[in-house]
Amino acid sequence: MAPLTTLSWSDAWYLAPEITLSAFAIVLTILDLFAPKSWNRNFIGWLTVLGLAVAAGFVVWLMLDFKNAGATGGNPVHDLLGGSYRVDDFGNLLKLVFLGSSGFIVLASLGSVRTADVPIKGEFYYLLLPAVLGAMVMSSSGDLVTLFIGLELLSITSYILVGSRKRNGLSSEAAFKYLVTGGVASAFILYGMSFLYGIAGSTNLSLIGQNIGQIVTDYHALVYVAFFLMTAGFAMKVALAPFHAWAADVYQGAPTPITSFLAVVSKGAAFAMLYRIFMNTVFFMQNTPAVRDDIYLALAVLAAAAMIVGTAGALRQRNVKRLLALSGVANAGILMIPLTLRVTQLHSSIFTEFFYYLLAYAFMNIGAFAILTVVSRGSGNESLSGFAGLYHRAPWTAVAMTVLLCSLAGLPVTGGFFGKLFILFGTVQTGSYWLAAILLVTTVVSYAVYFGFIRQMYLRSGNEDTGLRIPGPAAVAIWICVAATLALGFLPKVVLDWIDALFSIPVDFLSK
Repeated sequence: MAPLTTLSWSDAWYLAPEITLSAFAIVLTILDLFAPKSWNRNFIGWLTVLGLAVAAGFVVWLMLDFKNAGATGGNPVHDLLGGSYRVDDFGNLLKLVFLGSSGFIVLASLGSVRTADVPIKGEFYYLLLPAVLGAMVMSSSGDLVTLFIGLELLSITSYILVGSRKRNGLSSEAAFKYLVTGGVASAFILYGMSFLYGIAGSTNLSLIGQNIGQIVTDYHALVYVAFFLMTAGFAMKVALAPFHAWAADVYQGAPTPITSFLAVVSKGAAFAMLYRIFMNTVFFMQNTPAVRDDIYLALAVLAAAAMIVGTAGALRQRNVKRLLALSGVANAGILMIPLTLRVTQLHSSIFTEFFYYLLAYAFMNIGAFAILTVVSRGSGNESLSGFAGLYHRAPWTAVAMTVLLCSLAGLPVTGGFFGKLFILFGTVQTGSYWLAAILLVTTVVSYAVYFGFIRQMYLRSGNEDTGLRIPGPAAVAIWICVAATLALGFLPKVVLDWIDALFSIPVDFLSK
């Protein structure tokens, strides 16, 4: 039996971001418990933002440390607990997205979320921290068990947050549906992992990758079963068609900040888990290209179905949260495309394409949901008609929403445009012309979806003559998202060079 691997004090430095979130979650829980009920719980929100910022600072510090180590010939990857937890720039980049996104979501909610929408504000803020912690664990795990622990930590806290409006029928229905579908998805993933463990004899992704060639040869049928079960589970988690039916109801019933969290952080964490598993296993099936190609084809079909179904479904929606949920289905298909493409000498930038679009997707979605929060508070509803005459009530807010919608639609010069363009180039370089055609057609069709907002804001008269009040923190979050969306559109090369300088497939995925 292998000796038990424990953590040393020097190893704890590499877990500083995770330890920070855990400490803040515990402290804020105790603080909320003993603070007088008369106190405004927004102070817990500000402390939550502080905790997320401190954790992000530690992540940046680790990235600089790894960069210096790489420059001096050291190892820019640190394995903990026998390789079950892997701190590398793949995980660090995604952690920055999760921490930054959560920070902006909390910031946008301060002062703009009504008590009726989030009746348990203290719990709402500090429960986000273990949820983000679960997402971070998923991005850095090197073992199937650790991955699943991170997945369940994120899932369980998300179930609670979705159902936080206890006296709201839609919220209770959303929580029930999310719990059931999330549990089914976790069961599929765990069942697939059990098959993979049974045939590989290990839960460590590095060891599975080393032995996958022989495993496929000896257990051909079971490899299919394992990966297709996990694929079905992940498709439910990220709301890929035809496993997306829960998304619209859950997004509509959940408080808007939690909807934003599900759309960005939960989805991104599930993709991080997908990349960890598939790039460390399927990538090594060089001796059995037929099996590898079948698995990638299944992912490509799911991506295509998500783009078609999500875009078509959004055309008929008038509830903004349901519309953005179906838009998220289509965008999940776009985010899936890089993983389905072959790595060749001409095309080795699958993670760069994925991360760039995930970054753009995070900013444009968080900004859009933040504007929806303040608009729905002013109009009293979450339908498209609530945006009627927005340009006359709050012209700058209408301009901000227009920029975000143009990015969602993939129009120049925004982050969404270049994100889709880079993924389109990848499909063409690898010969996946049918996937490129579907991406182009669904993007053009989606213009009708997003122009519906613009028609309401500029060409319709609203029922309210008063201006729209936007709290300071929400305004800061909205305009940072708008500025970042435009910066990604005007300076794509700077961002791409930064990602390429940090990430490397051989180092972050294939090094043992």
